[in-house]
Amino acid sequence: MSEVTGKAFDWKLLKRVMHYVKPYNTTFIIAAFLTVFLAASALVQPILIQKTLDDYILVDNYGGLLFMVELMIGQLIIQTVAQYYQTYLTNALGQSVIRDLRIDIFNHITSLRLKYFDRTPIGMLITRTVSDLETIADIFSEGLISIMGDMLLVIAVIAYMLIQDWKLALITLIPMPFLFASTYVFKEAIKSSFQEVRTQVAQLNTFLAEHISGISIIQNFAREDQEMRKFKAVNLKYRDANIRSNWYYSIFFPVVEILFAICIGLLVWYGCKRILTDLQLAGLSASGKGVTPGTILEFIVLLNILFRPIRQLADKFNTLQMGMVGADRIFKVLDTDEIAINNGKLKPAKIEGDIEFKDVWFAYNDENWVLKDINFHVKPGETLALVGATGAGKSSTINILNRFYEIGKGSVKIDGQDIRDYDVDYLRSQIATVIQDVFLFTDTIANNISLNNESITREQIIAAAKDVGAHEFIERLPGGYDYNVMERGSTLSAGQSQLISFIRALVYNPSILVLDEATSSVDTETEILIQNAINKLMQGRTAIVIAHRLSTIQNADKILVLDHGEIKESGTHQELLRIENGYYRKLYDLQFNSAGISR
Repeated sequence: MSEVTGKAFDWKLLKRVMHYVKPYNTTFIIAAFLTVFLAASALVQPILIQKTLDDYILVDNYGGLLFMVELMIGQLIIQTVAQYYQTYLTNALGQSVIRDLRIDIFNHITSLRLKYFDRTPIGMLITRTVSDLETIADIFSEGLISIMGDMLLVIAVIAYMLIQDWKLALITLIPMPFLFASTYVFKEAIKSSFQEVRTQVAQLNTFLAEHISGISIIQNFAREDQEMRKFKAVNLKYRDANIRSNWYYSIFFPVVEILFAICIGLLVWYGCKRILTDLQLAGLSASGKGVTPGTILEFIVLLNILFRPIRQLADKFNTLQMGMVGADRIFKVLDTDEIAINNGKLKPAKIEGDIEFKDVWFAYNDENWVLKDINFHVKPGETLALVGATGAGKSSTINILNRFYEIGKGSVKIDGQDIRDYDVDYLRSQIATVIQDVFLFTDTIANNISLNNESITREQIIAAAKDVGAHEFIERLPGGYDYNVMERGSTLSAGQSQLISFIRALVYNPSILVLDEATSSVDTETEILIQNAINKLMQGRTAIVIAHRLSTIQNADKILVLDHGEIKESGTHQELLRIENGYYRKLYDLQFNSAGISR
């Protein structure tokens, strides 16, 4: 589906949006009814004004005047209450719809494969989930229902004017074609301007997000002045886009006022001419059946009522259009089918941890194979180490095991069952992965460990922290386990964050442990703590370890050496060292000789 803006209105898309209104049909019906009621009630005021002037003021009927004033006050109160509930209900309807949509899109995003995120900017998804959804709320609060009400009001006013006095109405409304034409031109111009403003604000937000997150680089290299010049250029484009949009308003509204003044002038000229002619020819009084002062005043009020929605219709049409653009973008995300197929039913009481890769081929894109004919078998409780240069396929192997990506050929089995036969959530709950780049949420240490799992108690968290050797440093923090680590764990060191990830893995008590270069970014002292934690975690569990530091995998039951997606060597540490000119031997010599350490 292409962008909605710039093409005919997409009724199918609107129907899809309206699907989310079904749970709130009562609210929608009441809001629509109130909209119709307000359009009809708007005609009551000018009718009462006409009656008051012609039937009571001009004939000096003070009692009748008081009665008509009371009617007008009552009508105003009723209209105000109806307007309040109509505004409240349409806004509530819009917010309810986007709440449900936001839940759906967040649930959908969290179920997508990692492959989708490899090529989709996170900022775009945030925009879809936040700002694009807000434009959908405007479809109901300022768009669809409001436009319906304004159109009804315009039709009702013009129809009543024609019924009341068609000659006077036709003369008075001579400028209306020009008004509708200028409104259409303005609508098209401001639509383009709004698009430019949205584009520039997106670029401004992107620039700010990137440069604020990279502020340390800017300051370290004294790039403040250069980046400020870039920011001024981006900010200037945003300002100019807003000025252009305001320029269209500065032309349109004076044109509307001029046309309104012309309508009033034609009304007064022709209406007064009719009154004088009727008086001269027929001898009628001011309160006769022809055009009366009350009629002229009534038409003036009607023109005010008529022009008010016309001024706003262009904006509201664009609001509706922008809401449809937002809906189009959101449904594109919801229609993305890159979801891990979860047809598996297996949820055994316990996974033993027997892992087998048989003739596995895997590619991220088409047939650019990242893994080629991979075969290995890890028995329960054994430790398998994967080594190799960057891009050899080590991380891809564990991503397959978690079913973050689907293989192209071959099979992957756990305890003799294909991993696709397991329920995805259950499978992942049995595999704990500790990676180098630890992600911590803006929350307490305790919640980052348990991930807000209510089944994990504070006592279990503390016991796991003690096993890992992190209890003492956590207790020294302000608030201890209730210390807020801030965004991405910015208030902790890399080693401390790594220790917390080990505690997290331990409290979930997995059957399979995956360590992806878990000690590569910590100091020696912390590495000793982590190594003790690893030994604790590995007890009774199958483990797959990816490591650049070969010293951490010397005790592995089996080591696989990968190169360009192929297994080049397989064996224990000592077996691989005995292979002359072997891949592992070269890696080992390079690493230890560069460190000045003899074997």
